[in-house]
Amino acid sequence: MKKVLFVCVHNSGRSQMAEALFNHYAAGKAKAFSAGTQPANHVNPAVAKAMREVGIDISAQHPKRLTPEMVDDADKVVTMGCGVEGICPATFVPTEEWQIEDPEGKPMKKVREIREEIKTRVKKLIDELWQGEEE
Repeated sequence: MKKVLFVCVHNSGRSQMAEALFNHYAAGKAKAFSAGTQPANHVNPAVAKAMREVGIDISAQHPKRLTPEMVDDADKVVTMGCGVEGICPATFVPTEEWQIEDPEGKPMKKVREIREEIKTRVKKLIDELWQGEEE
């Protein structure tokens, strides 16, 4: 089973949304997990609310610190904003950077837009991973 690691700085917004959306749409055919380089104390409440609006509850999730083992266990790593700050580790697994705005402190309308952008990218990533399985 393919494993994707989503990484952002605080693991309280973008990467949590990506993990939940990926696991929802992959429906057990692949697995996502997420972490942060400087994890926050809790998931951003606005992000949890935006996810509940699409039927996915992440309120019980907790930000996690990125470890070398997480990177080693992943088939693909997607960074979300932490590459800009130069604090994501170099990896030997395929890595891509998604330039997605941080939802921290944004109005709900913007958090929803960020959620939808992540959803679109996650669906595309799942399609790409499944195409690789068929080859």
